[in-house]
Amino acid sequence: MLAQYVFTSAECPFRIVHHGHRWRALRGDSEVGRFDSPEEAIASLREMYAGARLPRRLSDWRFLPAAALGHLAPPSAVALARLAAA
Repeated sequence: MLAQYVFTSAECPFRIVHHGHRWRALRGDSEVGRFDSPEEAIASLREMYAGARLPRRLSDWRFLPAAALGHLAPPSAVALARLAAA
């Protein structure tokens, strides 16, 4: 998983994802723009989706750090059942 900021509004989740040297702004699973900083992404999202009442400050968004092995697929149902049985 890439480093990202997340805010869940009544409409849908909004995310600002670190992608290379830039930040991608997403509404749900749809990308709405790319920015040089997360602050620019917040300003743009707030302007585009004023009704979502997104927080102005980056510190009010939940930060999820980059996770190791994020490129791996989630475990299958069989693997989860084996873990539960152990």
